[in-house]
Amino acid sequence: MRRVVMLVDNAVEGDSRVQKAARSAADAGWHVTLIGCAHVDAERRWRLGDAEVRVLPLAAVAASGRDAGSRDGSGLRGVSGLRGVSGLRARLVARGGLPLRAARLARRPVEHAEVRFWRARLRDGAWRRLEPGLWDYERVAGPVVDDLRPDLIHAHDFRMLGVAARAVDRARAAGRDVKLVWDAHEWLPGARPRRDNARWLPAHLGYVREYVGHADAVVTVSDTLADLLVRDHALPERPTVILNAPIAATTETSAPDLRKRCGLPPDTPLLVYSGAMAVQRGVDTVVEALPLLPGVHLAVVVADPAAAYVRQVVARAARHGVGDRVHVLPYVPHRQLVAFLATADIGLIPLHHWPNHEIALITKFFEYAHARLPIVVSDVRTMAETVRATGQGEVFRARDAADLARAVRAVLADPARYRAAYEGEDSPLPGWTWEAQAERLDALYRRLLTPIR
Repeated sequence: MRRVVMLVDNAVEGDSRVQKAARSAADAGWHVTLIGCAHVDAERRWRLGDAEVRVLPLAAVAASGRDAGSRDGSGLRGVSGLRGVSGLRARLVARGGLPLRAARLARRPVEHAEVRFWRARLRDGAWRRLEPGLWDYERVAGPVVDDLRPDLIHAHDFRMLGVAARAVDRARAAGRDVKLVWDAHEWLPGARPRRDNARWLPAHLGYVREYVGHADAVVTVSDTLADLLVRDHALPERPTVILNAPIAATTETSAPDLRKRCGLPPDTPLLVYSGAMAVQRGVDTVVEALPLLPGVHLAVVVADPAAAYVRQVVARAARHGVGDRVHVLPYVPHRQLVAFLATADIGLIPLHHWPNHEIALITKFFEYAHARLPIVVSDVRTMAETVRATGQGEVFRARDAADLARAVRAVLADPARYRAAYEGEDSPLPGWTWEAQAERLDALYRRLLTPIR
């Protein structure tokens, strides 16, 4: 049995794409170990079907300190003048002499100077100075990957690409032929930086450029993103598109009922938003639309109902006088999610315009569709075009609460019209299943690992 190691830069439990990929590959006969890296206290292990999951702790690495120059051989230790300014800024903030927002503005010229300096010296390798924390993933996961002696490494998202590429190089140096698949979950140039500094994006772009050439194949989440990756990296082969589609044939015999958990009778209109919460996700627009939709309720299904931003949204609803119509609920296991959502009336995707929001059919799009929910989506390009083509919902202007309310009223006036898009020979649902995507992934693995005669 050929061994596949999957790598991801999170704790696995909240990442349905990664879980589905690991489990379906194991179901297809591969010996799968899924390795996550996260800030956990100790290593965690469990199984997803026949796949083994190991989540390795980053905390010990962070606590032990870093020597960012120890792995690149450059001997460069930074720019003393830049470090002096940074140290002064930190001392002023600590003493209350420089407000945090002013400190953020003050540091920008320093950060941009750091980026220019290190890119001039190290080119794409500048990430070693601008984002040295990327080495933490190597220190934690690299030795484990080597011990597992995989035949193929599947690196999810951008942070694990370098970890996988270096593991492949070590294996090949030892005489073993290991293949590398990079799974690009998002378009990095269009990503919202994970930290508020000028170093994050150029560092990670350089990191990806350094290692993308090591990949034997690339997979990604949409046709649009596949085309962007070909353009950005001059890929010799177009990436295989693996949609973030849900599992159609769930093994769960029962699932909780969203409407019952909200305490609502069948005739109460219920909107649902399921997924990560952040300003750019647009849930504020939904809250602002609720006063224009008397009697309509909103269910928000999130990983952490007590998170700070979720509390802000709830407070905003209270200020608008609709607090009693907003229900915050925790995630359910991804194999239960479609059935859980099915008792709502409309699935919401109120995204703001942002490059990565324009280019993909996101996971919740497919989850709503398989729950047979009409979808109300903002006018982000790919999803708006799809909804208009299929007739499965309505499109509204992003960040426009009045137009969102109009779209909701249109769907509630004739829901059967929109649900009909999921029925009959023209239904898109058969192709929007994880089972169909898993067949593509399995075929790719087999092609890469079949000897050329």
